Amino acid sequence: MDQAFIDTLRPHLRYLTADQELRAEDRLRDLGLNSMQAIDLVFDLEDNCGVLLPDDQLTDANFETAGALWEAVLSARSSDLATR
Repeated sequence: MDQAFIDTLRPHLRYLTADQELRAEDRLRDLGLNSMQAIDLVFDLEDNCGVLLPDDQLTDANFETAGALWEAVLSARSSDLATR
């Protein structure tokens, strides 16, 4: 996970303390992400990480852990590069 991703995700995780490291296996719901915040998070990820997350990637599975969401961002980056 790169720093832009972590910096974008962190404000949406109200139970992640400032000194706590975000790990790939951390469950986003356990850290405070709810469905309404997930919508805002998608917009923030698109703006801050330079990706367009397609609707078919906005699944519960992709928002389960930080690592799963990171993989969705990487996949979107690869797709964006392939279409250029």
